[in-house]
Amino acid sequence: MFREREREIIYRNSNMFMYYFILFFILRLSTAQGDCTPTTCSDRGPTIRFPFRLKNQPPHCGYLGFDLSCSPNNTDTLLNLPYSVQVLVTNIDYKSQLIHIEDPNNCFPQQLQNLSLSTTPFQFVGYQNNFSLFSCPPSTNPDFSFLMIPCLGGDGREVRVGRDDSIKYAPPQLISCRKMFNVPSVPYEVFDQTPHLQLKWLQPVCGECEAKGKFCRLKRNSTSDEIECFGDLNPLTKGHNLVIAGETLGPFLLLVILAAMFWFYRQKKIKREDNLKIERFLEDYRALKPARYSYADIKKITNQFNEKVGQGGYGTVYKGQLSNDVYVAVKILNSTKENGEDFINEVGIIGTIHHVNVVRLVGYCADGFRRALIYEFLPNDSLETFASSDHRKRSLGWKKLLEIAMGIAKGIEYLHQGCDQQILHFDIKPHNILLDENLNPKITDFGLAKLCSKEQSVVSMTTARGTIGYIAPEVFSRNFGNVSYKSDIYSFGMLLLEVVGGKKNFDVMVSSTNQVYFPEWIYNCLERGEELGIHIQDEGDAKIAKKLAIVGLWCIQWYPVDRPSMHVVIQMLEGDGDTLIKPPNPFASTNPTMTTGQANGRPFTSELEVIVESE
Repeated sequence: MFREREREIIYRNSNMFMYYFILFFILRLSTAQGDCTPTTCSDRGPTIRFPFRLKNQPPHCGYLGFDLSCSPNNTDTLLNLPYSVQVLVTNIDYKSQLIHIEDPNNCFPQQLQNLSLSTTPFQFVGYQNNFSLFSCPPSTNPDFSFLMIPCLGGDGREVRVGRDDSIKYAPPQLISCRKMFNVPSVPYEVFDQTPHLQLKWLQPVCGECEAKGKFCRLKRNSTSDEIECFGDLNPLTKGHNLVIAGETLGPFLLLVILAAMFWFYRQKKIKREDNLKIERFLEDYRALKPARYSYADIKKITNQFNEKVGQGGYGTVYKGQLSNDVYVAVKILNSTKENGEDFINEVGIIGTIHHVNVVRLVGYCADGFRRALIYEFLPNDSLETFASSDHRKRSLGWKKLLEIAMGIAKGIEYLHQGCDQQILHFDIKPHNILLDENLNPKITDFGLAKLCSKEQSVVSMTTARGTIGYIAPEVFSRNFGNVSYKSDIYSFGMLLLEVVGGKKNFDVMVSSTNQVYFPEWIYNCLERGEELGIHIQDEGDAKIAKKLAIVGLWCIQWYPVDRPSMHVVIQMLEGDGDTLIKPPNPFASTNPTMTTGQANGRPFTSELEVIVESE
């Protein structure tokens, strides 16, 4: 409790510090970043105006290379020169175009080795010469004409300077000296401890504006150095202008301050809410992170297998609960085949992928011969319970059924294209589509899934796999083509047709149509323009049902190359059903010699190549 209180105090103080810092920054910004208004670093500093500008002012306020800055304590005005040379600016004479500079350490020669004005708009005032600096032993000879520089001496030696043209007449004492470096093109005053030096700039500026008593600046967005005049240089009107500016700026600053205070209040509230949300997420994530459990843990999670929610050939599903009210579905596997291939597939595949339309694997158990899989709990059962019941399907509504179909399609597309390796499910059916609390679909049961390379699109198989009624023809016989991701699309098509007609309708239509295949019966109805015989009252719902049926028929074309990719399927489901083209009759011919497919003259894909199944 004490630590939480301590963190709260630190958090509050840091917020107050940031609050005052932002207010200071806003006030500083409002004065420093005005529209090229002359400014200063301090009361005793020079006025900074065009062609000079502070570095935080807009670029059009000054020429390139005329940037000044303020010292950290805002007492001095600084000018940076090449290379790494920094000087104090004590005065700027805009009429004569001169600036007075000083060395911050009162030792100009110390910086001369790095100084170069050739790339700047400035040059020294007065006669200039080339000099050389020498390190010499101490001398008491008054005839040693080379000037000594006290601020550079030390270690028992003294530094002296002489002009290059006078070195040939150097005194004998220079023999015992060591040359340090040359200094080209500087005035002699640099070395004689003159406190002030002058630099001049040559480019004439602002003459016309100053003649009119105006300030000047570069024109905004101008590609040349074109100048415009603004403001008033008249000192009698300067105060009046500042009053007007203050009257205008005052309410604006107040508004900015109030907006800043509200922003900080909102940020603080959002921060607290975000922290709480993150803490809750981390609590849940600790429970939801895929982990290995013992069989004793499984019994504890399911409360000794107290609540059974499903059963099938794979085993039995129980409802369980982890910590922090996280509910899970625990699938106890009866037995595994092929040395546990289905169990390995589930853990190895679904445990590494995350998609809103794929069920999440929370954990697993491999305790001796006992094996179990732990999923997130989805309270609305499977799509099969809705597809097989007209009453429950009507309770969902056709718009929701279309949304569910879209979600399943996006989940399959993710498996085919969104992972590092292509995942072929091989058991897409309503029973393996679970619905969450918002009736969003999630694909489950990856026991039959296979991995293959994304660069190739066909997988070799030795035995058929899947559920009768949803298995693609090529899985049974290679005469129809190669097994590929198109096999999942066939299964998805059968799922759509079952959603449209209902599982009971499959059996009813078969018995009432002289053993006519139900998808073929749907195709014949669409061909003749007849109703599908489904209980639909709203015209919009009939349009959705027809669209789902047409997309389903596209997906169950006998030959894989005639089926669209899942990306195209999604486009069909998202599009207007009125413009959807009815597919060719998949039941008119089952000629096994066909190797290419067309949809009304337009091929969906090219010939597929056989690839080796990933280990």
